[in-house]
Amino acid sequence: MNDCCSAPGLTPLDQALEQLLANLKPVTETETISLEQALGRVIAQPVTSQLNVPPADNSAMDGYALRSADGQEGAQLTLIGKSFAGHPFDGEVGPGECVRIMTGAEIPAGADSVIMQEQVSRDDQNNALITLQRAVSTGSHVRTAGEDIATGQTVFEPGRKLRAADLGLLASLGISDINVKRRLRVAVLSTGDELKKPGEALGPGQFYESNGYTISAVLEKLNTEITNFGILADDLETLRSAFRQADEVADVVITSGGVSVGEADFVKDVLDELGEIAFWKLAIKPGKPFAFGFLPNSVFIGLPGNPVSALVTMHQLAVPMLTKISGQDAVKPLRIAAKAGCSIKKAPGRTDFQRGVYQTDEQGNMTVVTTGSQGSGMLTSMNMANCYIILEQQRGTVEVGETVIVEPFDSIVS
Repeated sequence: MNDCCSAPGLTPLDQALEQLLANLKPVTETETISLEQALGRVIAQPVTSQLNVPPADNSAMDGYALRSADGQEGAQLTLIGKSFAGHPFDGEVGPGECVRIMTGAEIPAGADSVIMQEQVSRDDQNNALITLQRAVSTGSHVRTAGEDIATGQTVFEPGRKLRAADLGLLASLGISDINVKRRLRVAVLSTGDELKKPGEALGPGQFYESNGYTISAVLEKLNTEITNFGILADDLETLRSAFRQADEVADVVITSGGVSVGEADFVKDVLDELGEIAFWKLAIKPGKPFAFGFLPNSVFIGLPGNPVSALVTMHQLAVPMLTKISGQDAVKPLRIAAKAGCSIKKAPGRTDFQRGVYQTDEQGNMTVVTTGSQGSGMLTSMNMANCYIILEQQRGTVEVGETVIVEPFDSIVS
C-alpha cells in the first residue's frame, strides 16, 4: 500500500474514496432475526413473495360491485347482498344485480367493476333497487390480485438496508423472520494526554474529548455494535495493548487524531508494528490528514483530530467504507444546485465542505449561506448547518448569486 504523503500534491476525494473502497470486502456472516428486530439491518438473501398482494381482486372504494355489462347510465340494479373486508359475499352477481361493497372487500364472483356510492341513487320505496347516475367501465375502482406484488416476484435483493416501509411490506407477505448480515463491529479509540472526559476537571493545556461522542453517534445511526475504548494516554504499551484488544473484537478500528505526518509517534509506531497502514493527505477541507489500512483482523480508519475535520471525514469517507463492509448497497448523497446568498472565501487546491444553511422560496428556488466562521475546530459550524456547500477543488472565492453545489445533511448527521 503506497504512502500518499510521500507523493507530491494531495489526493482528490473521489480518487481516494475509490481506492479505499476497492480494498474492502463485506462481512459474510449472516443471522436470521425476527421482523421486529430487522429495522436498519442489511438483507443477506433475495426475498421472494410466496403470494399475491393483494391476494384477490378487491374494491378501492365504498360502493357497489356489478357487471360492467350492466353499467349504463340510468340502469337499475337489484341489490342482492354485501361484501365487507374479511367477510366476502358468498354467491355470484348475475345480470341486473349488484352487491354493496366496502373498501378492501373482495370483488364477488361475476362482478368486474365498482361504482362509488355517491354515484348511485336508492329507491325510497324499494331499498333493494339502485339506479346508476353515470356509466361504469370495466375494472373501475378494482384493485386486481397481485397488482402490487405477484407470486414469485423478488421484492428485495441482498444489500438493502431495511426501512420502516420495508418492514410493512415484508409483513404483508406473511414473512416473520428475515436473513440479514450480522451487525458490523466497530472499536472507537481516542488518544492524547491532553484529553479529558466531560465532567472531569481540566488541567493546563487540556480540553474535553468530543470526537468519540460524534463518531459513536454516527455509528449508532449505522446500526453497528460499538466498543468504546475511551481516552488512551500517549504511552507505547498502553496503545499497543489497546490496539491489539480492539483488533480482536472489531471489524473496523476508528481513531481520531494522531494521523498527521510527525504527529503522535506512538500511534504511528504501534500501527506500523501491528499492521499495514497508509497515511494520506487528501485534497479536502476540512480534513486533509487521514489514515487507512489493515490490522491483523480488522480495517483501520484514522480520522483527523479537529472536531469538524473528524466529523466531515467520518461522514464523507468512513461512512461509505463502513457501508460497503456491512454489505449494504452504496448510497449516493443528494447534491443540488443552489444560488449563493453570500460571498464565500476559498483558495484553489482542495475541495471545500463548508457548512451552510439552505432554504427554498415559494417558487422552489434554493439559496444557501454559510454558517459563518469555518474553522476546523468550530463544531458550532456543524450544529447551525443543515447542509454542506461543496466547492470544487480548483474553485476560488464565490460571489453572491453564483451557482454552488449543496449536499443536504442526511439522517447520519442531522
